[in-house]
Amino acid sequence: MTEEILRKIKQLPPLPESAIRIEEVYKDPDSTFNDMAKILEKDPLLTADILKAANSPLYGFSREINAINQAVGLFGMGTVRGFALASIVKKSFALDLTPYNITNAMFSDLSKKQHALTTSWCLKKENRLLGVLSPAAFLVEIGKVLIAQQIMTDKKEEKFKIAMQELQDVEAAEREVIGTDTPEVSATIFAQWKFEEALVDVIRNCQNPDAAKEENKKAAQILHVVRVAVPINGIISNQSIEAAKELIEKYGLDMDSFDMALENIK
Repeated sequence: MTEEILRKIKQLPPLPESAIRIEEVYKDPDSTFNDMAKILEKDPLLTADILKAANSPLYGFSREINAINQAVGLFGMGTVRGFALASIVKKSFALDLTPYNITNAMFSDLSKKQHALTTSWCLKKENRLLGVLSPAAFLVEIGKVLIAQQIMTDKKEEKFKIAMQELQDVEAAEREVIGTDTPEVSATIFAQWKFEEALVDVIRNCQNPDAAKEENKKAAQILHVVRVAVPINGIISNQSIEAAKELIEKYGLDMDSFDMALENIK
């Protein structure tokens, strides 16, 4: 981690009270769906953001979700926590992804597709992992915001563009030009905000799941697959699907559920 990026992370504002309350309810083993719904309903703007996200056609629900308790019941507390944190965290950043040659809308679409693929893939058979994977899938790319800022501050846009073309690997280009990469920056942001160690570990090691703690390896593997299937431009191609399926076979993950999830988000 470079000193410049670390300084930017330390200067980020603290999480708002709404995020802290959501985390308290989520981590309380005695809390219920209703407890989570009551916290969320206290913030009408956050409620609207969550319902808008939950009603995306990417998730494949045939009926409209028009209440928070309905969303929590359908998706579970872990996934709705992901919807809420994504809405809150992204408002803490001024987005400008120009060095990556993507617009803010494309960046938002990338996060939505990665999250939808993760959720649809895991909802039935790996639901226990969604407490970590839902916010991880929504927010793993947030480190790009600070990296983009540093690239522009250092006036290295052209150098970064050339590195991406030559290396054909965004994170390899980040490391070459800036000295760190998206998973490392994103994980450090969430460590700064004192999110649980599992979330930080999964994000930090999503490109190298073998380095994750044993209990987090499967979640890191799933996140690795999803980021390969849905690359930075947000376009799911035959090439990206093939590369993702090679990883699924390597990790011994559920291929049938992945195929069904792909059909949902297509």
